[in-house]
Amino acid sequence: MVQRGRRAVRVSGDERQDAILVTAEQLLGTRAFDDISIEDLARGAGISRPTFYFYFASKDDVLLALLDRVIAEVERRVGELPRDFEGDPAGSWTRSIGMFVEVFVSHRGVSIAAIAARARNNEVRALWSRAMQSWAEFSTDVILSERARGAAPHGIDAGDLAVSLNLMNERVITAALNRETPAIGESRALDVLSTIWIRSIYGSDNPSRQ
Repeated sequence: MVQRGRRAVRVSGDERQDAILVTAEQLLGTRAFDDISIEDLARGAGISRPTFYFYFASKDDVLLALLDRVIAEVERRVGELPRDFEGDPAGSWTRSIGMFVEVFVSHRGVSIAAIAARARNNEVRALWSRAMQSWAEFSTDVILSERARGAAPHGIDAGDLAVSLNLMNERVITAALNRETPAIGESRALDVLSTIWIRSIYGSDNPSRQ
């Protein structure tokens, strides 16, 4: 008896788009963004070059989508953390900062490519700026709350402090990812950053629990 061939599996547009993004991140694990071509992305996703342009207008648009996913992952995972700043302020800050470090390190290739692209791509720069602004606003709200309950002393404007600390995180993580000199090793970055944050906000390594 002749067996019928298996029915071809139809691949949806979303699956093709995901395949392009997966391919791009895999390639960024071993190659610089500028060394990856549209043909590389299309071939890895199992599509033709013309089909690629149905989903993305350019290679930069792929990077923008990848960065958007990384930022969304940071926000989702930080949002799922217990926010017990009153009961465990040091631990709460450390867990939040640690999630940033963990996500960006786990997506090293995307992070490095996006950081480099900010200087030439307005959309990447705008997306990154919106994310930084959001994180600074969250930090500002927590600092103000900690001051209001008497756990943190008043001093530097809360917004200015939050912006400075978040920019410090950005620069330290960037240097670590790019293996610049000088740089703090990835294994020590969280301890250094969280210690600076806690001392800057509370004036102590062991903030009071009130």
